Amino acid sequence: MTPAELDRQYNARAAVPEHPEILARWAARSAQARQARHCETDYYYGASPAETLDFFPARKPGAPLLVFIHGGWWRSLDKQDFSFIAPAFVDAGAAVALINYSLAPKARLEDIVRQSLRACAWCWRNAGSLGAHPERLHVAGHSAGGHLAAMMLAADWPAWAPDLPPQLLRSGLAVSGVFDLEPVARTPFLQRDLRLGKAAARRVSPVRYRPPRSVPLDTAVGTQESAEFHRQAGLIRAAWPHCAGSHLALEGHNHFTIVEALGDPASPLHRHALRMMRLA
Repeated sequence: MTPAELDRQYNARAAVPEHPEILARWAARSAQARQARHCETDYYYGASPAETLDFFPARKPGAPLLVFIHGGWWRSLDKQDFSFIAPAFVDAGAAVALINYSLAPKARLEDIVRQSLRACAWCWRNAGSLGAHPERLHVAGHSAGGHLAAMMLAADWPAWAPDLPPQLLRSGLAVSGVFDLEPVARTPFLQRDLRLGKAAARRVSPVRYRPPRSVPLDTAVGTQESAEFHRQAGLIRAAWPHCAGSHLALEGHNHFTIVEALGDPASPLHRHALRMMRLA
């Protein structure tokens, strides 16, 4: 594809003119969720100021824990923008952790992947004290967060830290994710911030890895998203046949409204996530 076509395919904000109103709605709903629900903010899972997470506890001990990784092309947004997804999962019996990570261009993608690994390891180590079950840990992410969720399933956890189990995560859900970063690295509106050469793009592309265990990865894309987001979902499913779970095409949803569907109890995407976590 030409540089202009890559921008058209991957620049979701340009494709959704109403995105400022959607982002404002996220922020308002998230602030309301933190006020109305028990939310424990800013646990530190690492040494840097960005390595924090917010935690919405489950109502009963031993609950599954959903680790959510936000998007924003690894260069924008914040965990607090996505608090609005938590209430529906808590109501269904889960705990929810929403993680932050350092943003590009100050951080390289390889560093962001390592921070996500630290966050998931922290959640496993601390699940019991937070009222969740360490053997019921699941990961979900949107857009760039979908990429990071897939990278978490590709991890060799005992190699990362010897106290970690081989199957730290029980399932993953990538919503509008990207899994081959070579075309992303060539996309003009992202190049200055991501600074991804071809070799670096390959190192952080989930399609270049083969998860050591058959942990299911489900994918979802909105029908109003560009062809590249649909193609990317197909790429990871073909690259990881032993992990390919269900795929959902969310009718009428674009790159932003699909996140709202994840937190909507009436949405097929939310219900699917509950089944993934064995809550439905």
